[in-house]
Amino acid sequence: MIRLIASDIDGTLMPYGQTGISEDAFRQIERLADKGVMFCPASGRQYKSLRALFAPVADKLYYMCENGAVLFGPGDPATVLAKTAMERTEAVALCRAIVAHPDCEVLISGQNTSYLCPKQEDMVVLIRDFVGNDVVLVKDPGDVPEDIVKIAAFCRRGAAAEVDGPLSKWGKVFSMAVAGAPWLDFTLADKGLGLNKLCAAVGIKPEEVLAFGDNFNDVPLLKAAGTAYIMAGADPALLKMFPNHCQRVEEVLAAL
Repeated sequence: MIRLIASDIDGTLMPYGQTGISEDAFRQIERLADKGVMFCPASGRQYKSLRALFAPVADKLYYMCENGAVLFGPGDPATVLAKTAMERTEAVALCRAIVAHPDCEVLISGQNTSYLCPKQEDMVVLIRDFVGNDVVLVKDPGDVPEDIVKIAAFCRRGAAAEVDGPLSKWGKVFSMAVAGAPWLDFTLADKGLGLNKLCAAVGIKPEEVLAFGDNFNDVPLLKAAGTAYIMAGADPALLKMFPNHCQRVEEVLAAL
């Protein structure tokens, strides 16, 4: 029996090129909520961005933010259910390495704030205006005034070009995953850990979870869930890893 649905957003519930969640998805979320099935966006985005995307149903959802590093309960104001912070000294060192990289920009995530040390103005526009995050500019990563829960490198040559580059050594310290064409994410948590913490918080078993994803940072989530779907347009390696494929999340939800 499915009691919780956890879905990645960008490239999954919201296909690339689409700027919002479909009305069909909102209808399915409402219908399933009436049947007692919980819904949780599971994303690298921060809480503010996710809540805005899901405005028609925002108060009914659980939220897995920053790739599983911060979990929020339903309601407004929402309760923080769990937070996994990165070790400070190593996190700041990684941030400085990204800033020093000639082809990368750093995005530093606190509980609900994005901190930038922008080398080009388009980074601020992307995160503040397009993604919709709360943004604070800092001169140095060490100036971030709170726990760091996620670090992302925005790779102008593409994340795949950096996977085996100088930043790869940090994959031995933190979880490292490609999270979209330009994004290379580093966390102490991952979406699998986030799902397990959410299940413990709401009193359900991971086997009672249906999960959706499309990228490598979704693998821990998909492996932790009892039932998992990978999007049909995902990397061939991911399609081989998970036997259930779908074109649209809404079509699977409609069958529940």
